[in-house]
Amino acid sequence: MFRDTIIKNSYKLLKNEFAINAGHFNGNLMCDTQQMVKEFEAKELLYLNSENSIEWIATNLANTSLPQYINVFKNKALFRDMIRKMYPDFYYQQLDLSELRDFDINSVRKPFIVKPAVGFLSLGVYTIYSNDDWANAVIAIEKEMVEVKNMFPKEVLNTSKFIIEEYIEGTEYAFDAYYDSEGNPVIVNILKHLFASAEDVSDRLYITSKSIINEFKDKFQAFLEEMGQILQIRNIPIHVEVRVNGDSIVPIEVNPMRFAGLCTTDIAYYAYGINPYEYFIERKKPDWENILKGKEGKTYSIVILDKPKDIDANSIKEFDFESVLKGFEKPLEVRQMDIKRYPVFGFVFAETRDENFAELESILANDLREFIKI
Repeated sequence: MFRDTIIKNSYKLLKNEFAINAGHFNGNLMCDTQQMVKEFEAKELLYLNSENSIEWIATNLANTSLPQYINVFKNKALFRDMIRKMYPDFYYQQLDLSELRDFDINSVRKPFIVKPAVGFLSLGVYTIYSNDDWANAVIAIEKEMVEVKNMFPKEVLNTSKFIIEEYIEGTEYAFDAYYDSEGNPVIVNILKHLFASAEDVSDRLYITSKSIINEFKDKFQAFLEEMGQILQIRNIPIHVEVRVNGDSIVPIEVNPMRFAGLCTTDIAYYAYGINPYEYFIERKKPDWENILKGKEGKTYSIVILDKPKDIDANSIKEFDFESVLKGFEKPLEVRQMDIKRYPVFGFVFAETRDENFAELESILANDLREFIKI
């Protein structure tokens, strides 16, 4: 959908190796670096389909506000510093990877979370309930960081800096939004993140529905307005992850310059006919009352087919997507990924009637080993 949106609207695209290899782009749409900088200076609008491009911004738009906005959000310790006014009692601490083994976890109230200070997906994220959990997590993190070190630039995943922070109670939600030129936030989708257990920190399943949108759009709008006033941000798309516990909304992280990413942004289109990219560039606002008509009794989902951490990607010969899709009554789309390059096999978009919700619970609990051929 991202590529089709660019072609349909004649949006300017940075000419680089990725864009060229993607194909189907009119040469007139592509800009070299100098042209793209001028485009941004004129419109102050830029969207990234991959956080890998953050490195380009840091190099070529250093004199703009974008690198500052990005750094505030990508550096989780700095982000906590900036919004301390909203959460004055929230505990967090930054450590080097080399300091994890000797860290005195008895000085921290359990449970707590350890994760990369600059991270992506659930790489290197662990929930610690006991001293044994910590010892196992440190070993796993050290191994995992070696495996993924060269997958992403340091602006996307920093494998040397980690943050320890208190466990945030509540139900997890993720939502896509943008701040306009006046700093007003606009929400274009809301997802509920489901987990298989209290210990689960995976990104396996996200769902959205009419009831989810109606229950949280005003609450999340108020949260974004308060955060935006503190950070003074403008003209930027964001993907936000929070936990909700009663009236409390606490951010887990905010990812700048993109929406859900890795093609999962498209769930807004499959569920509600919303094209988030157009909404951001054209400054559209969802008419939720009309959009949600006829959506009763339906749940729309993103299923992220992640690799079990103990299986070496290089040992995998095949993944059985066909058998996976048989587990859904109405699969809408499947996007396959190269497991040798990325830590996931792919993504499934599906529509599920509420009375058949068990199919989502089933894939949530499945470790996917039955679909993997070694």
